[in-house]
Amino acid sequence: MQKIALEEHKLPYRINEELKVLRTNLQFCGVDKKVIMVTSAISGEGKSSTSLDLCRSMTHLNKKVLLVDADMRKSQLKKKITSGQARLGLAHYLSGQVELVDILCEDTNTPGLHVIFTGTTPPNPAELLSTPQMEQLFQTAREQYDYVIIDCPPIGMVVDAAILAPHCDGAVMLISSGEIKYRVAQDVMQKLKNTGCPILGVVLNKVDIRKNGKYYGHYYGRYYDKYYAYEDGDSSKEQ
Repeated sequence: MQKIALEEHKLPYRINEELKVLRTNLQFCGVDKKVIMVTSAISGEGKSSTSLDLCRSMTHLNKKVLLVDADMRKSQLKKKITSGQARLGLAHYLSGQVELVDILCEDTNTPGLHVIFTGTTPPNPAELLSTPQMEQLFQTAREQYDYVIIDCPPIGMVVDAAILAPHCDGAVMLISSGEIKYRVAQDVMQKLKNTGCPILGVVLNKVDIRKNGKYYGHYYGRYYDKYYAYEDGDSSKEQ
């Protein structure tokens, strides 16, 4: 197993508490919800940061968690490596070059967290995600981990997330506050629903609480309605 260290950052108290509630909300979705995909409407909505922070929050409950970077077109997660090197990744495994154990990485900064990075950028990501090897990865991960979080490409831009969705137990959708039009959000949500993957919640990301204090308070805590307000100022350049 490869050993790497992912960047660490101290989350503001509000965000940390909201992550805990998102984590709890996912737990109450049922024990059968183990493989969860995280996607967005467009790029730059902070899904990679959210995926990693959610995984780390889950490990605080002594859960064994696997984070899979399935965004082979434009990975952001690999940019978070601060030490070590992920020489092999998902593309190598799906193309039959290596075994699953060869692409696993242990995050030395987060006990209980293993990561699979994309590896090299392939010319045919959609085709690779459709291979039997991908289905085998899901089956093995279900047996070995408490939770599997899939960082998927934006479902509103490419087909990759729709290919992975039928293998997942549920989906979390990221939407940036003030950046996505209502009709676009509705179209993307419908596209996700058409895959048959249950939508477990929507993350309202990058909320400017200085300008939208009442709006932020309106959503804070409305987790039975599957909403989660999350502000990440560093995620503006991420997917």
